[in-house]
Amino acid sequence: MSPAWTGLLAELAQWHDQGAVAELWWRDDDAGKLTPALARLLGLSQVARIPLALAAVPMDLEACIAHADNPLVTVLQHGVDHHNRAAPGAKKTEFSSDEAVESALQRLQLGRTRLEQIAPGRVLPVLVPPWNRVSSPELLRRLAGAGYWALSRFGPRGTVADGSGLRHLNTHVDIIEWRGSRGFAGEKTVLAQAVAHLQARRLGHADALEPTGFLTHHAVHDAAAWSFLQTLFEHTADLSYVRWVQPEV
Repeated sequence: MSPAWTGLLAELAQWHDQGAVAELWWRDDDAGKLTPALARLLGLSQVARIPLALAAVPMDLEACIAHADNPLVTVLQHGVDHHNRAAPGAKKTEFSSDEAVESALQRLQLGRTRLEQIAPGRVLPVLVPPWNRVSSPELLRRLAGAGYWALSRFGPRGTVADGSGLRHLNTHVDIIEWRGSRGFAGEKTVLAQAVAHLQARRLGHADALEPTGFLTHHAVHDAAAWSFLQTLFEHTADLSYVRWVQPEV
């Protein structure tokens, strides 16, 4: 076993020694068409018995997702169409301050309705903004009134003041190296992220009640990424002091 895995298991053992359970959760982004990669992801969740929150793009999602025979799969709303509407030179966002708020709310409602038609009973009122960003402060303030319960982005909750009044259901461990190979970031890098957030929770430097979230993107997984997930689940699924949880409303 590599030092990186030993470090993760040692941190989890610290939770056990303190009589605590380390809660983890798994979000995968950009679900749409039932590609071989998405089918593999759904199968991995089912075989490993690990809850999976699919951040689905409503206008891309295919009806066959609803027939995935896995009660551990829930669906979160990943924007509406995942199109970048940022001004030239600005950071990417589907929800730009240049778009009229009423227009954005109408799009969101259409997207949410589509998800509920495709996957009835599986959709949670959680918005996962593409590129982890909503650039319209007014839209953020209106989301709760539009029926959303939470935002899911990246980073410890409480570090982003957004004025939305919504709960944050964030991820903290990104397994993809977006600025480099756009493949698996490597077990040393990925597990260091996991240990850092778990340790911060345990020591009171981060919200201890916020589950540590693993973020994946099935469409860009290479062999190393799939292998990592398999190993992660093998090492943690049966530990009494680790609990993989589903998002809860």
